Amino acid sequence: MDRKNNETGYREHLLSTTEPPFPSSASLTLSHCNDTAAATALQQQQQQRPEEQNSERTLLHDNRDPTIQRHIHPLEITPNNDDDDVNDNHKDTFAVLPPQQQQHQQQHNEGFRSDKEIMEQLHTDRDRNNVPITTFVYIYVACAALNSANLGYDIGVNTDVAMLIQEDLELTDVELELFMGSLNLFAMVGALCAQYVTDRFGRRKSFVVSGFGFIIGIAIMALSHDYFTLMFGRTIIGFGVGFGLAIDPLYISEISPAPYRGMLVTWSEIATNIGIVLGFSSGLFFYTLPVNLAWRYMFAMGAILPAILIFLALRIMPESPRWLVSKGKEEKAMRVLESLYPPGYNVGLVVKDIKESIQVELERKHAVDWKIIFFPTPAVRRMLLVGVGMAVAQQAVGIDAIQYFLVFILEESGIEGRSQQATVLVLLGFLKLICIVISGLFFDSKGRRQMFFISLTGMIVALLTLALNFIIMQDSTLAVIGLGLYLSSFSLGMGPGAWLIPSEVFSTTIRARAMSMATFANRVTATIMASTFLTVANVMTWAGFFLFLAFVCVLVLVFVWFYLPETKGRSLEEMSRYFAELTGDETLLDLEKAVSDLSSLSRG
Repeated sequence: MDRKNNETGYREHLLSTTEPPFPSSASLTLSHCNDTAAATALQQQQQQRPEEQNSERTLLHDNRDPTIQRHIHPLEITPNNDDDDVNDNHKDTFAVLPPQQQQHQQQHNEGFRSDKEIMEQLHTDRDRNNVPITTFVYIYVACAALNSANLGYDIGVNTDVAMLIQEDLELTDVELELFMGSLNLFAMVGALCAQYVTDRFGRRKSFVVSGFGFIIGIAIMALSHDYFTLMFGRTIIGFGVGFGLAIDPLYISEISPAPYRGMLVTWSEIATNIGIVLGFSSGLFFYTLPVNLAWRYMFAMGAILPAILIFLALRIMPESPRWLVSKGKEEKAMRVLESLYPPGYNVGLVVKDIKESIQVELERKHAVDWKIIFFPTPAVRRMLLVGVGMAVAQQAVGIDAIQYFLVFILEESGIEGRSQQATVLVLLGFLKLICIVISGLFFDSKGRRQMFFISLTGMIVALLTLALNFIIMQDSTLAVIGLGLYLSSFSLGMGPGAWLIPSEVFSTTIRARAMSMATFANRVTATIMASTFLTVANVMTWAGFFLFLAFVCVLVLVFVWFYLPETKGRSLEEMSRYFAELTGDETLLDLEKAVSDLSSLSRG
């Protein structure tokens, strides 16, 4: 461990200071040599092989890195054309030292690699960070994001057909609420099954399973004539949604080069909102049809995207290189990586990184169990409070409930025509999509806390506007403005940010289990909110319900103010130290160090 830390410190210091933090083996020997003859002999050795030293200087010059050229002193360059001669020279020099200094020199030589090895590692790290993104990466990410568009279409089309289904099948408010809200419950079951399928059969086949789940569920719902059949189709779609939620970001992160991974994973969220717009748009195509046919055709249109996805998964998309490596298929993984990286790039380095990362994950999985989640130390408890709290808050502010029942709100506001309702939905969907894209730009420049404050403040104003509108005038234009402000404000902060925070505050030791807990809590909250919306609104009145949601947003704002730290630009290690210092609990830091030491030992 000390050896690796010393090497890392040497490389980092090499790029940030004018002198290396540790002398080379030659200069260290000079500084500790009390014998004048030994020092003279060593200086003579450093003057040998001038051609090799010139070769080293040429190598540094060819690298065209002025920072490194400035910091590498000629005396620090170890000849590298003949490793045996170098080792012999060090042995000769080592022999003339007193015993105590021989021990010091031996520890030094064991703790550091040659300057050439360190330089090679520096260039390797630079290559990893500067690798250009290829066209194939964009194509495969877009294919994977199509699955998220399926989920978005389901949300959008259900918003459009909810009132039509209730009218045609004569459903009660409770039956309709259960139909709308149950999707999240079934999706949780699908997500649990997805882990087994993706690990056992691969990512591509998981996309196929998800696509067939959508198609079968859509067909059953479109052909249903009673509530039981409708719910059965909803169950199948829920499983498909759960698979999609699990597989999309996983596949995208595994095929994307590390420097672009965060940006490309957001395509999934953008695709979901594109799907919502498409679902909202379905009402414009069929508003002239009778009610008993319109909602069936609107559902049936949802089978188009899954069918395209199945074709792409079978014919275009490659298998995840990470999954291939985990199954011992390294040659296939390298062929896939060669299509993802520029020609000539050393994909062997990527395979090596993947193998090390899989090993580290296995060690962490066995080193830490669920006890640390269910019986947390003070630092872990605070982490869970922030991460899981933000995941719950995202749904507690009522986004799924309002989004699913937008048509009911519009009708109560005086917009009763189906074509008018569909047009307003499309406009609201586009507004939400635009704000999702904008939020990705401002989260990094403005910071997380500031975006949450803007988002929650806008949502509070919007909900108060809707409440006052229902109390005083019931003006349709003001209702549309209030809904637009609510959806856009949510998309600027609470939408994407509620998932960004857990990923930034959970330490690597508890990340997998803590994220599972946050996801479960988020989906349960969404199920409760969507499954009780109409009932609560009927009891409290629409104005009362919007006032209640505004109060919830105020509570979330207070929570963010007192409990949410600014995570912008802070590493996971810094966040772990923050929670440890805040609670006076060093247990988590000790656990992370133990797991890190274990990983270092296993790698050699």
